[in-house]
Amino acid sequence: MLGNDTEFHFKSGKINKVLLLGIQGSGKTTVTSKLARFLSKQGYRIGVIGADTFRPGALVQLRTMCEKSDVEVYGDEKNKDSPQIVKNGLKHFESSNLDIILIDTAGRHKEEKDLLDEMKQINKVASPDLALLIIDGTIGQQCHAQAEAFHKIVPVGGIIITKLDSSAKGGGALAASAATGAQVMYIGTGERIDDLETFSPTRFVGRLLGMGDIQAVLDLAKRLENEADDVRMKRISSGKMNMEDFYYQLEEVTKVGSFQGLLDSMPGLSGMVKEDQLDKMEERIDKWRFIIQSMNQDEKADPDLLNASRVKRIARGSGWPEHEVKELIKNYKNSKNMMKASKGRQMQGFLRKLGMG
Repeated sequence: MLGNDTEFHFKSGKINKVLLLGIQGSGKTTVTSKLARFLSKQGYRIGVIGADTFRPGALVQLRTMCEKSDVEVYGDEKNKDSPQIVKNGLKHFESSNLDIILIDTAGRHKEEKDLLDEMKQINKVASPDLALLIIDGTIGQQCHAQAEAFHKIVPVGGIIITKLDSSAKGGGALAASAATGAQVMYIGTGERIDDLETFSPTRFVGRLLGMGDIQAVLDLAKRLENEADDVRMKRISSGKMNMEDFYYQLEEVTKVGSFQGLLDSMPGLSGMVKEDQLDKMEERIDKWRFIIQSMNQDEKADPDLLNASRVKRIARGSGWPEHEVKELIKNYKNSKNMMKASKGRQMQGFLRKLGMG
């Protein structure tokens, strides 16, 4: 029912139009911005049309989130005619040399006939290559009736499950998949804009059964290694890591989402670390990032320059006590040694350092 690991194969040489639909509160606007980010990082040129005229602030939210990915959003606050906005948006982008246009629509319920009729009009105007149904991972078996109603109006080609960072395991996705015959393509796993990933049936079943997802951890380790440039990797693996490299690692770890999500992916560790301990780990990461940002370029490039007077200045600039700056330097040195020993396997070093490996 859930199929294999899947993504939509966008056609080259044309603008691929993707329509996002779902009930109110399913997270369509957030997912639209996350998907724009996800596809942009894959090298696609993205444009977004904000056609949600029902929810106040939807267009502002969409533009704010898409700015983080340098993605243009077309919308018209004064126009309440969603099909017309879509038509105007497609015309606006037709000469923009885009690969994909994402169309965000207003949430609607299966009982709201007027809104469903509007969706039918939007579908006619947009003539999408793909319609993605956004499913809230927390609503369970209600998904079947909702998905069925949408599918009668717009042929659903794929499903995105949201809010899987909560206690929800997403069983409603099974119902939605059965109702539409469409495969789940992506899942939202957190609140950050990077918290969207390609759907894997194996992992999803693991979530449903309460099993760990060690593959997620392995993929993270691989991503951290693959995303680093060759110069940085050689520097790290040779034991010459500087503070900029350390900051880069902190940034990559925060992209993954929360430490709770990371631990939930590890068999035997889920639930074994108290929430307050996890909060402290995340606070430590944020603190270190602020401190490093208070260093000058010379200090980042050569942390050996960090003598007592520099530590005092950095402490004042970052707003943290001197002993916190010294703790960062100590942990940087430990991490540097571990990276050298593990030949650049960043994730392994981080897990050890945080007492999780």
